[in-house]
Amino acid sequence: MRRKVNNRNIVGPEMVYSSVKVGKLINYVMYDGKKNAARTIVYDCLNAIKDQAKVTDPIEVFETALKNTAPQMEVRSRRVGGANYQVPREVRPERRQALSMKWIVEAARSKKGKSLSLKLADEIILASKNEGEAVKKRENTHKMAEANKAFAHFAW
Repeated sequence: MRRKVNNRNIVGPEMVYSSVKVGKLINYVMYDGKKNAARTIVYDCLNAIKDQAKVTDPIEVFETALKNTAPQMEVRSRRVGGANYQVPREVRPERRQALSMKWIVEAARSKKGKSLSLKLADEIILASKNEGEAVKKRENTHKMAEANKAFAHFAW
């Protein structure tokens, strides 16, 4: 059995919104260690959400989007007797949030045409309405877990 990992990197709350989740989003957007560029992108994104969705608090929209894209179940590969099985597993809360942010940022990066801050704002607004690529990714993950329920007894 694995022992508990104690050396997790704890991300502190960021400056403007004093939110840990926004701080983590900045880290997911960051590329090549350019944190100031990532901060600019995320803050522009949150301002765009404020304008487009006509809300006073863009953090609420962002948290709704995170909740809507967070997977409950996922499949993990497990080798049993020479065969690989896709075993459905429940997702831990930290991983749930990490996957959610990763899928939102990936979906925004895959689009063409606009700046990343606008694409990210569009994806977050769509995810808060249960639409968009990140929500589709969560649905596909749930379908995979549902399809492989027969192998749930291989869970470790």
